[in-house]
Amino acid sequence: MTPTTKYARTDNVNIAYQVLGDGPIDLVLSPGWVTHLELAWDVPPMARFVRRLAEFSRLVLFDKRGVGLSDRVAPGELPTLEQRMDEVRAVMDAAGSERAVLMGSVGGGAMSGLFAATYPERTRALILYGTPVRMEPGTGLVARLANTLDAALDRIEREWGTEGVCVSFWAPSLVADEEVKRAFLRLNRSSVSPGSARVLLQMGYQVDWEAVLPAIHVPTLVLHRTDDLVVPVDQGRKVAEGIQGAKYVELPGSDHMMWAGDQDAIIREVESFLGTIGSPHRESRVLTTILFTDIVESTEAAVRLGDSRWRDLVDEHRRQVRRQLLRYRGHEIETAGDSFLATFDGPARAIECTREVIDSAASLDIALRAGLHTGESEVTPEGLHGIAVHLAARVVAMAGPGEILVTSTVKDLVAGSGISFRDRGSATLKGIPGEQRIFAVDGSNGSAARL
Repeated sequence: MTPTTKYARTDNVNIAYQVLGDGPIDLVLSPGWVTHLELAWDVPPMARFVRRLAEFSRLVLFDKRGVGLSDRVAPGELPTLEQRMDEVRAVMDAAGSERAVLMGSVGGGAMSGLFAATYPERTRALILYGTPVRMEPGTGLVARLANTLDAALDRIEREWGTEGVCVSFWAPSLVADEEVKRAFLRLNRSSVSPGSARVLLQMGYQVDWEAVLPAIHVPTLVLHRTDDLVVPVDQGRKVAEGIQGAKYVELPGSDHMMWAGDQDAIIREVESFLGTIGSPHRESRVLTTILFTDIVESTEAAVRLGDSRWRDLVDEHRRQVRRQLLRYRGHEIETAGDSFLATFDGPARAIECTREVIDSAASLDIALRAGLHTGESEVTPEGLHGIAVHLAARVVAMAGPGEILVTSTVKDLVAGSGISFRDRGSATLKGIPGEQRIFAVDGSNGSAARL
């Protein structure tokens, strides 16, 4: 008997999910970029794989937005990693899961890792299978499909739902099994349209989450097959090296799909790993996007307007900032003088909020500048601490009036958001080791000065 499909809701989007098993640990599975909850049960090895996982866990399955039974997205829209995290949180809430082990592959792995770093209080452990740090266009699937990324995307769209692009490289062990192959191809065609498949693969080649790896502090298992045809094995090794204390297991085989080929080896590793997880502990270090804003030439403006009028203007500005923080799920950390320090659980949301804050300040004839960085910080009752906070403060100091400057980490994590940037070059920031690549958000009106 297959489980009942239910729906969770986030951002006015309905996310389909299923729950099966009654094991002692909740396991949320995000197996890649193309899924269909109900047709998956028609693919015998896929159905067997999830049933085996449910023998020792309470397994939560879901279709991401734009895929399978979940709401579709507009053509050309690329859901961001933080929107994907919202989906996980919504599904966990709907399924009654306070804290879960997250297991994902490809983009589902990056999303699971980002969730673990951002919400450690809701993550018991992390399992990454076949997950890249970043996909280089000249390697893996793209290199096998065509000579360039654009040509590979063209082929994906042109041949979607056929053996050549959906089976031969993702699950080569299925090529000779006509029954399983037919069911799997039907799942692919029903899950996403050719155009959506192109867009999703394109997003996969835009994601770079290497900077997030050191911020993951939950128990982590990294699995990769040595001859994976989609994601080269060196990517899995790099993921494991970047996460302190991660256990890395390399398995033989060329299938990328975790349920294809020798699935028993993967299931054994997962079950063994879950048996080693101890009692959850509170983690004070979290991945967060830090925003600093500063009023440009505030002293001159105060002298020109007079203390009383300037104070009223600043008070109104603060009220407007707080309204926008509430709208975009930001958290005010500190207000000192003419500056604001706030945090967000996603960089795209932070950028959109900052745009609104700068526009509202301009309506008051206040010139604002802003700096953003996504990094690991320690949250204590006294406030926010860590190098990431100092880095964001250094970035805002470089911005011109009306300008939003961000680090490369922010830029890399907003793939699919539609936000574009101008490269401002590399800079050495006082007290921060190494050089930082800085970008200006397009549409922010900063000075033309270069770094």
